[in-house]
Amino acid sequence: MENIKLIYGIRPVLEALTAGKEIDKLFIKSGFNNEKITELIKLAQKLKIPVLNVPAEKLNRLTKGNHQGIVCIISPINFASLHHIIDETFRSAQNPLLLILDRITDVKNFGAIVRSAECAGVNAIIIPGKGSASINADAVKTSAGALNYLPVCRTNNLLSTIEYLKDSGLQVIACTENGDKYIYDTDFRDPVAIILGSEEYGIHPQYTKLADSTVKIPLSGKIGSLNVSVAAGIVIYEVVRQRIYNLG
Repeated sequence: MENIKLIYGIRPVLEALTAGKEIDKLFIKSGFNNEKITELIKLAQKLKIPVLNVPAEKLNRLTKGNHQGIVCIISPINFASLHHIIDETFRSAQNPLLLILDRITDVKNFGAIVRSAECAGVNAIIIPGKGSASINADAVKTSAGALNYLPVCRTNNLLSTIEYLKDSGLQVIACTENGDKYIYDTDFRDPVAIILGSEEYGIHPQYTKLADSTVKIPLSGKIGSLNVSVAAGIVIYEVVRQRIYNLG
C-alpha cells in the first residue's frame, strides 16, 4: 500500500525483529500457527511490539506478495521510553505536559493532534500498542513533520501507565463531553497528563475512573461533540494559557 513500509513473509519478518527494526504493528493471519510463528510472537512480545490477529483478507489488501500469513509495518519514527521522558522532564526543571490518546485510530486526527501538541510544547504523546492509528508516512505528513520532533511512547497497558504517571507526581485528567467541570475551571499549572478518547468510543471507563478528575469543553450548539483533534487543541492551549499567565 502507498505510504506504508511493509515487511512480509516469515523469515524476513523474523530478521527484521532480530535486527532491531522499529516496528509499528505485526499482523498475523487468524488461526495461523506453527513453530516459526510461535517464535515470532514470543520475540515480538519480548520487544513489546503489538501483535494483531487479522483475517487473511486484510493481509491480502496490505500486499499482493507472498506474505505467508504475516506482515509487519515499519514505523518511520523511533518510539520513546516514557520513564526516560519523565526523568528528563523533571531533571531539566520543566513542567510536564503529556497527552494520552485512547483508541484514536484515524491517522489524520492523530497527525493533527501531534501537530498542535508539538507547537504547544507537549513533552510526549502516549498511545496504546493496540487500537491506535498506524504511525506511517501519512501520519508524519498530516502532522506537518511534528512526529519527527515530538516523542511518542507506546504502552501495552494504559492502566498501569496511568498509575505510573500518578505515582510520578502528575495529575491525570480525562477530557470528555461528560466531564464534571469545564476546562476553564480546572487548574492545569501543575504537572499533568490529559486523556483524550476517540469520537466513536470516547475514553474507556476504566481510565476515566482512574483519572484524578474529568473535564469538558463548553458546547452551546446543537451538535454534542467536537472533532477530537479540535478538542485536543483547545484543551492543550488552555494549559498553555494558564501556565503563561500563572492563572488557575
